[in-house]
Amino acid sequence: MSDARDPSTLVFDVNETLLDLTTLEPVFGRIFANAAVMREWFAQLILYSEAMTLAGQYAPFGELAGSALRMVGETQGIPVSDADVEDLKAHIVAMPALPDVVPALEKLRDAGFRLVTLTNSAPGPSPTPLERAGLAVFFDRSFSVHEVGRFKPAPECYRLVAEELGVEPQDLCMIACHHWDVLGAQAIGCAGAFVTRPGNAVLSVPGLTAPDVTADDMGALADEIVARWGRGGVV
Repeated sequence: MSDARDPSTLVFDVNETLLDLTTLEPVFGRIFANAAVMREWFAQLILYSEAMTLAGQYAPFGELAGSALRMVGETQGIPVSDADVEDLKAHIVAMPALPDVVPALEKLRDAGFRLVTLTNSAPGPSPTPLERAGLAVFFDRSFSVHEVGRFKPAPECYRLVAEELGVEPQDLCMIACHHWDVLGAQAIGCAGAFVTRPGNAVLSVPGLTAPDVTADDMGALADEIVARWGRGGVV
């Protein structure tokens, strides 16, 4: 459990937490004749984003995504063309919202929470992925790690949100389907909520901080958050 007790602002991860990462699978099915390679690519993308941060280096997430695709192609013995990279990028910016997201956001907004996002993706022109997915209307602000030149779960990423909103970390709850993202936020004093998505689970290690709230879908997570921290909720 983290030390946070009464967050009023909910900070949402975007890719895979709100937007459907599985819609990228056709790109990998076409290139590699195996849609499941998408999971290997995404794992490498996250691994190297974190490695670059630890090494004090940075490149926009979209560039890293294309480079990770080429790297996976090399390990698979399959050449990846510039057109393949552009196809992947086009699919990334067009990912739709997962079906449980809108009802949950409506419930959380109606319960009086302020909703914002924090993504590894660099800012881009309108329409943004959130605008394309019909989700931008729910969020007061959208933050990118690009502003600090470090990827989540580096503490600077979460501190950016607190500083820009003029609140303490204890006022924030990070919501993600990646336990490493939740851990990063909890490390600076935020609350953390984990929603299960296909291919993701909580890492259970003795002594490792567990999410404050865990649920199998966004609707159940919203119910837990409202019950715990919403008006009339019990901590």
